[in-house]
Amino acid sequence: MNDWAILSGIEGNLAAYEAVLADIKRQRQPVEELYILGDVIAPTAESEQVIQRVRSPQQNEPMPQVCQGWWEEQLLILHGLGRTGEPTELIERYGITMVKTLWDAIPREMVEWVRSLDFGLFELDCLLIHGSSVSVSDQLTPDTPAMQMLDRLMRMEANTLFCGRSGLTFQYEIQQGTVTSSLTTLDRSNSPQAIAVKPRQVVGVGNVGRLPGQASYALYRPNSNQVEFRTVRYGAGKGFQRASP
Repeated sequence: MNDWAILSGIEGNLAAYEAVLADIKRQRQPVEELYILGDVIAPTAESEQVIQRVRSPQQNEPMPQVCQGWWEEQLLILHGLGRTGEPTELIERYGITMVKTLWDAIPREMVEWVRSLDFGLFELDCLLIHGSSVSVSDQLTPDTPAMQMLDRLMRMEANTLFCGRSGLTFQYEIQQGTVTSSLTTLDRSNSPQAIAVKPRQVVGVGNVGRLPGQASYALYRPNSNQVEFRTVRYGAGKGFQRASP
């Protein structure tokens, strides 16, 4: 089985996305699958071009499989198609003027494509998602408590969770062991139960478009369960470097 390329957070940066695609083509081991874990768009005019590029890969490029990210969810909320009714989180984070900026950035005919995207993707034993199994806003980082990480994995019975909300590249491993749980109600308390936990991991895949001139993403080899992080530099002084797992 060939490699997967997993990325997140293009954020309307076409040059960064092109740089990542060029780096993918340079790999010795062919990349068979390309996953984009949300935030394809951002409140920028270039987002329309990015959507067109994602939807129309060139010859010898894999067809991207895309799920919704935070910006996609905010856009759907503005059009009355989201999971909540008001853009409260968008306004709290960026202010009221961002509502119109985001609305104007994405043509109405492209909103249906955004709406068609899945919340997450499940391949083999891997969950690929922007935030986590809880929400697109759920931000997992190397500092997230192990029990919280385990909860996000076990909700979908995944052995590996790939996420992009934090924009960080990291590999968080959970070793084999047991977890003891019990349920207490107002009228009784159940006996504690031990649940066996097998090795699992959470992988942050980085961010493509947020930092000018620098894009990060992950390569995954399903056969060996190996993760490799890539940092691609583009524009002035461009080049690329490998970051070890």
